Amino acid sequence: MAREVKLTKAGYERLQLELAEEKKRLEEATRILQEQMESFEDYEDSGLEEAKREKAQIEARVDALEDILHRAVIIESAEGDKVTLGSVVVVQDEKTGESLTLQIVAPAEATVLEEPMRVSDESPLGKALLGHKEGDKVRVDTPSGKRRYRILSVGA
Repeated sequence: MAREVKLTKAGYERLQLELAEEKKRLEEATRILQEQMESFEDYEDSGLEEAKREKAQIEARVDALEDILHRAVIIESAEGDKVTLGSVVVVQDEKTGESLTLQIVAPAEATVLEEPMRVSDESPLGKALLGHKEGDKVRVDTPSGKRRYRILSVGA
């Protein structure tokens, strides 16, 4: 049995949109490759090989997204006072005083490029926060050393 992938509803919808975009890119890459194959007599042409690689990369991403979405289980919004998958958490770095707002998510939807930052439950910070509640202090081993955070709030 395939392992389920727990996603927030928003994360599931984002991955569906990404899949639709990748399918459009795949159609375009297929069209370009067909045109190149029809117009080139020398199949060793580097442009043709590049188009084949591009198409293969897009196909791999489409396959990966379809697999994730097929195995997806939508988690209900996080409730309660403990940090769980889906929780939005505000933490404060005890050394710098800097506050971070983040959401604990499955690896498939983790990204630091959006607000709130979505942190994988399998990352050092995600693992350290799980099960804790507001006011708790957690220690995280990071590549740049040990850090201590205080949980300021836990929400959905």
